Amino acid sequence: MTEQNHALRFKDAYIERCDKETEQVLANEDSAFLNESIRYFKKHMNEFIYLESELFDQIGVDAVSLEVDDVFGNYDVMLGLKLQKKLEQMLMSYLKTHLPGEDTNFDLIFDHDEGLWNLNFALDQVKGFNDGMSVGEAYNLIFSFLSDMVQSIKK
Repeated sequence: MTEQNHALRFKDAYIERCDKETEQVLANEDSAFLNESIRYFKKHMNEFIYLESELFDQIGVDAVSLEVDDVFGNYDVMLGLKLQKKLEQMLMSYLKTHLPGEDTNFDLIFDHDEGLWNLNFALDQVKGFNDGMSVGEAYNLIFSFLSDMVQSIKK
């Protein structure tokens, strides 16, 4: 898939660039921002991107945020996942298997009030990641990873 196609996949997405400290919206972006290099966030460590898309809705994900971790320099993905609490063991098992590394590269907490899982993971650990990709390619990889995970767990 070309960079332009990645942007087209999320052409109707709602995109905000926000300040990490205040969560204030710095700018609403259109899909052209998805052609930006993911390294943008290494140069703008104080920012994160918030993206809502119908594609994510289809797999039970409310929105996906992406930023660079201030301490470790990883590309962190943060989202809410609409899966039942009783699926915790399958979810944990999938994440441990598909996010390899010496340290746990994810945080998973069930929010009883919202009825969803708050999931954070290091995009760097997802198979296919490289920091030369565009923001759109990164979101495409995130979507593929989450879609495969949800399909695997629901089987």
